[in-house]
Amino acid sequence: MHMADALLSPAVGAAFWAGALGTITYCTRKLKESMDERMVPLMGVLGAFIFASQMINFTIPATGSSGHLGGGMVLAVILGPYAAFIVMASILTVQALFFADGGILALGCNIWNLGVYPCFIAYPLIYKPLVRTTGSSKRITVAALLSGVVTLQLGAFSVVIQTLLSGRSELPFGAFLLLMLPVHFAIGLAEGFVTAGAINFIKAARPEILESVLSARPLSAEIPLKMVVAGLLLVALVTGGALSWFASANPDGLEWSVEKTFGGPDLPEHDNVMSRSLKKIQEITAFLPDYNFRKPGEKAKNSGAEQKEEVWPAIDHGKSVSGVIGAAIVLAAVVLTGFVIRAVRHKAAKKKHINQIAP
Repeated sequence: MHMADALLSPAVGAAFWAGALGTITYCTRKLKESMDERMVPLMGVLGAFIFASQMINFTIPATGSSGHLGGGMVLAVILGPYAAFIVMASILTVQALFFADGGILALGCNIWNLGVYPCFIAYPLIYKPLVRTTGSSKRITVAALLSGVVTLQLGAFSVVIQTLLSGRSELPFGAFLLLMLPVHFAIGLAEGFVTAGAINFIKAARPEILESVLSARPLSAEIPLKMVVAGLLLVALVTGGALSWFASANPDGLEWSVEKTFGGPDLPEHDNVMSRSLKKIQEITAFLPDYNFRKPGEKAKNSGAEQKEEVWPAIDHGKSVSGVIGAAIVLAAVVLTGFVIRAVRHKAAKKKHINQIAP
């Protein structure tokens, strides 16, 4: 559901940039107050895993479209909503800047659609109440399915509203909505099952992690995380480096809906200073556009992959390199962010302590 810049007007893109930045600031402040510092490496490897997982599109039967894991619910359940949102924002920023997956103007919308709904609506209002009393595998699966469907439906509806507010008359509200919601319902179901599997795996391996998030208490220092972190890092590298070969070549749900509504895969680009400037920036920063080696003279398109002839497995060294490098960048970005928040937190605590003992 990564939106391209062509879907948005500068005003709508800027408004959601402001909303995304405001939410990032709010989450950073909450983490500065209560972040469990031992979870920072786990945040990094989970971010790397979600980045790699989003490279694997699965076919939606009888539609000619595909979908991929959003990952917001997995992050929220394991890390809590504030850390999850920071990780998701980091993933989407890396994808837009270095891989031209989603536009820079559209980055605020993408962070909002893929981060706010799972972290601050589906997790606290649906998942958490359902599993608080009993964390059985069956209850986790039901909660994950409901949360996945609600998250994707809200995200899909937001995309339609954002294009409507942007004045994209090529995408009539009713027709676009009637395509977006059903296909993202199917994607939401798939997301729910994947989320349930990931959560039940963590529950079996280290249930204390889930319990600490539900109870809002720091993880005990006696609980080792090295094996979990190492295992997730290995899975992220294998997913991005090899499993990405098995991704569906069909357009994702958003691209498919745009093509069915508009009659073509790409809307005309906005001709304004902001859009042109951001596109030039992305052409410079995206060194692996569309998760592959850039050919001489090729420019980043920020509109996702073109539909290609299905080849399975599609062994692609460029995609493998993109998966590994992208996962490493996300890991580094999230861990660095966590350490910066920790440093600011310690500095504030030290200043407060000095002020308390000062005469």
